[in-house]
Amino acid sequence: MTRIERNFDLEAVRDMKARLTQDMTVSGPGLAAHVFTAGLVDECQLFLAPVIAGGGTQSLPWDVRQKLKLLDEHRFENGTVCLHYRTTI
Repeated sequence: MTRIERNFDLEAVRDMKARLTQDMTVSGPGLAAHVFTAGLVDECQLFLAPVIAGGGTQSLPWDVRQKLKLLDEHRFENGTVCLHYRTTI
Protein backbone atom coordinates (compact mmCIF):
# COMPACT_ATOMS: atom_id res chain seq x y z
CA MET A 1 0.00 0.00 0.00
CA THR A 2 1.28 3.47 -0.86
CA ARG A 3 0.09 6.58 0.90
CA ILE A 4 1.13 10.07 -0.12
CA GLU A 5 0.73 12.94 2.31
CA ARG A 6 1.37 16.63 1.61
CA ASN A 7 2.20 17.50 5.23
CA PHE A 8 4.01 15.65 8.00
CA ASP A 9 1.62 14.53 10.76
CA LEU A 10 3.64 12.98 13.59
CA GLU A 11 0.65 11.31 15.26
CA ALA A 12 -0.56 9.80 11.97
CA VAL A 13 2.90 8.32 11.33
CA ARG A 14 3.09 6.93 14.88
CA ASP A 15 -0.36 5.39 14.43
CA MET A 16 0.56 3.82 11.07
CA LYS A 17 3.78 2.41 12.50
CA ALA A 18 1.88 0.84 15.42
CA ARG A 19 -0.77 -0.73 13.15
CA LEU A 20 1.36 -2.02 10.29
CA THR A 21 2.69 -5.57 10.25
CA GLN A 22 5.16 -4.89 7.44
CA ASP A 23 7.96 -2.38 7.10
CA MET A 24 7.16 1.26 6.45
CA THR A 25 9.47 3.23 4.17
CA VAL A 26 10.00 6.96 4.34
CA SER A 27 11.76 8.74 1.48
CA GLY A 28 12.91 12.26 0.83
CA PRO A 29 15.24 14.46 2.85
CA GLY A 30 12.56 16.62 4.47
CA LEU A 31 10.43 13.72 5.66
CA ALA A 32 13.48 11.73 6.75
CA ALA A 33 14.57 14.63 8.97
CA HIS A 34 11.13 14.69 10.63
CA VAL A 35 11.05 10.96 11.43
CA PHE A 36 14.65 10.97 12.72
CA THR A 37 13.82 13.93 14.98
CA ALA A 38 10.67 12.16 16.23
CA GLY A 39 12.65 9.00 17.06
CA LEU A 40 10.59 6.82 14.71
CA VAL A 41 13.49 5.30 12.74
CA ASP A 42 14.32 1.63 13.43
CA GLU A 43 16.57 1.06 10.42
CA CYS A 44 18.03 3.22 7.70
CA GLN A 45 19.86 2.76 4.44
CA LEU A 46 22.34 5.40 3.38
CA PHE A 47 23.56 5.49 -0.22
CA LEU A 48 26.92 7.16 -0.73
CA ALA A 49 27.80 8.12 -4.29
CA PRO A 50 31.36 8.78 -5.47
CA VAL A 51 30.57 12.41 -6.30
CA ILE A 52 31.03 15.55 -4.21
CA ALA A 53 28.33 18.16 -4.71
CA GLY A 54 28.09 21.00 -2.20
CA GLY A 55 24.81 22.46 -1.05
CA GLY A 56 21.45 20.88 -1.64
CA THR A 57 18.77 19.70 0.75
CA GLN A 58 19.96 18.30 4.07
CA SER A 59 18.58 14.80 4.75
CA LEU A 60 19.81 14.32 8.32
CA PRO A 61 18.79 16.83 11.01
CA TRP A 62 21.52 18.78 12.82
CA ASP A 63 19.90 18.41 16.25
CA VAL A 64 19.64 14.59 16.36
CA ARG A 65 22.31 12.18 17.52
CA GLN A 66 21.55 8.48 16.99
CA LYS A 67 23.89 5.52 17.44
CA LEU A 68 23.74 3.00 14.61
CA LYS A 69 24.72 -0.65 14.21
CA LEU A 70 25.88 -1.69 10.74
CA LEU A 71 23.77 -4.60 9.46
CA ASP A 72 24.96 -4.84 5.87
CA GLU A 73 26.87 -3.06 3.14
CA HIS A 74 26.72 -3.37 -0.61
CA ARG A 75 29.19 -1.96 -3.10
CA PHE A 76 28.00 -1.25 -6.62
CA GLU A 77 30.22 -1.34 -9.72
CA ASN A 78 29.92 2.43 -10.18
CA GLY A 79 31.43 3.06 -6.72
CA THR A 80 28.16 3.76 -4.91
CA VAL A 81 27.91 2.13 -1.47
CA CYS A 82 24.69 1.22 0.37
CA LEU A 83 25.05 1.06 4.16
CA HIS A 84 22.19 -0.59 6.06
CA TYR A 85 21.95 0.32 9.76
CA ARG A 86 19.70 -0.44 12.73
CA THR A 87 19.24 2.29 15.31
CA THR A 88 20.39 1.49 18.86
CA ILE A 89 19.71 3.00 22.25
